[in-house]
Amino acid sequence: MKRAILFLLIICAAKISNAQFKPVEQASNLKFTIKNLGFGTDGSFSGFDGTINFNPQNLATSNFDVSINAASVNTDNSLRDEHLKGDGFFDVKNFPLIRLTSVKITPGGKSNSYQFNGQLTIKGKTNPVSFPFTAIPSAYGFVFKGSFKIKREDFGVGGTSTVSNDLEVQINVTAKKAS
Repeated sequence: MKRAILFLLIICAAKISNAQFKPVEQASNLKFTIKNLGFGTDGSFSGFDGTINFNPQNLATSNFDVSINAASVNTDNSLRDEHLKGDGFFDVKNFPLIRLTSVKITPGGKSNSYQFNGQLTIKGKTNPVSFPFTAIPSAYGFVFKGSFKIKREDFGVGGTSTVSNDLEVQINVTAKKAS
């Protein structure tokens, strides 16, 4: 009898705990837009990894810990990309990952909308970041979409470059249930 009760408790605990998800590399992207000498320049990163614990009915236990490969920077210009990988910008040899972690997830004002409050680490410098995002259920998990603005100098990226200090980041992450 005690074993049966223990078994039922384990099953119930498993059902109410958060589902763990992993980013799907081929279906996810991180894009950025920044002005260089007044002209908009777009780029992207790949190499997603990490864990997403997400339960819309229990946001207090939801959390994100996701990183991307800094050396994957792609602006469709190989010379510029190599320059961005250098120590004046992303310094990918010493700081191979860009990491985004949540501190708190709260509900947004609309269906499937939420507020991300967390930390972004680039080039060893961590700063708070907060932005709205959506979490749309899919057949295998969720599609998370959001965008936010940062100042590159807050992360020690680019020094006194002619590139604008302000840039916009757009995140589109497809996450499937971890096995």
